[in-house]
Amino acid sequence: MGGHRARTEREWSVLVSASEVLMERVPRLTDQLIEELRSHSQQFDLAVPPDEHWQQINEAMRYGIEALASPRSAPRRDLSYAQQLGRRRAEQGLPLDLVLYAYRHAGYLVWDELLEIVSDKGPEGLPVLVHLASHMWAGVDRQASTVADAYRGTEQEMQRRSDERVQALLDALLEGRSTPGLAASAAAGLDLPEQGRYAVVVVRVERTAGREPFHRVAAAEGMRFFWRMRTEYEVAVVALEEAGLTELAAVLHRHCQGPGGISPVVSGLADLGLARRLAETALRTCGPDAHRIVRLDERLPTALVVSQPELSARLIADVFGPLLDLDPADRAVLLETLDAWLDCGGSAGRAATRLYCHRNTVFNRLRRLEQLTSRSLGRPRDLIEMTLALDAFRLTPG
Repeated sequence: MGGHRARTEREWSVLVSASEVLMERVPRLTDQLIEELRSHSQQFDLAVPPDEHWQQINEAMRYGIEALASPRSAPRRDLSYAQQLGRRRAEQGLPLDLVLYAYRHAGYLVWDELLEIVSDKGPEGLPVLVHLASHMWAGVDRQASTVADAYRGTEQEMQRRSDERVQALLDALLEGRSTPGLAASAAAGLDLPEQGRYAVVVVRVERTAGREPFHRVAAAEGMRFFWRMRTEYEVAVVALEEAGLTELAAVLHRHCQGPGGISPVVSGLADLGLARRLAETALRTCGPDAHRIVRLDERLPTALVVSQPELSARLIADVFGPLLDLDPADRAVLLETLDAWLDCGGSAGRAATRLYCHRNTVFNRLRRLEQLTSRSLGRPRDLIEMTLALDAFRLTPG
């Protein structure tokens, strides 16, 4: 509550004399200000302990009066105290508008008291005091600005720490930890129900030049997304509310370049570890060049294959053994034909259109496959074996 400029001897005398009297009245002014603040808002008493509140107002007033009558070169203890008080009020959760109200209202009380003191000492001093009014209020504004800056800085730091804590809780859930109270703490921090419908999405991301930047969907069609970054992929916890996996997949296809995997729905935050593992399994069912985001519940047979690499290797050797001795280009043509035929629902005509060849060519290639594998695509069990072996072959590294 102080300002500085080149002051005349008369102005200095008036300020010093009034400030000495004002210092003696600070305890009474502190009582008065606290009563008025309580009348203005109950939050003062709820946020700040009464003894601490009285002591801090008392000190802030004293430092402000000290700054009012101090030389320009004197240390600004009022500003350092305002900074300290701003940080403390942010930690206590008192709204910033109330903190600023208290500072400015203190300025009014001090000004009124100064007017009374100077009037009692001699009315001839009033013009001097009025002349200094702009400097006093400039000081009050500077204190309020210092308080606000310290408050906002502390608030941002607290929010950052809170966000980091919540993200750490989310990471722990995704890792499958079962610490007591973990899910409840994460639910409170994220404003989510502990029990509810959730899914986990894992999307492989290539962070290279020339690639389209990855887009993190925040919310869509009744779904909320909470993303966590990993080295080679992004993980999202999705609060589904009333939406289903069909809607989730549609949103991801519009906004995210794959490949990626979507877990089945789980019934609570405590199951996110399981959901993350299932989403990663779904991702593994995508080929190395795939750009789709797939649902595990639609690729369960393939998921079984990729989840058992030793059995997958045996399946490939048992079903496709003779193909492995073929020239790689010849083998690739046969397997590509089988893949197209399966994707086209067993239609040789549609497979031929996709492969840019005659339908008889498709039939000839499939018959050759049957001869090499000693299996018939017309027998259900043989068809299952060949389908799973094809998936295992496509998804086996190398």
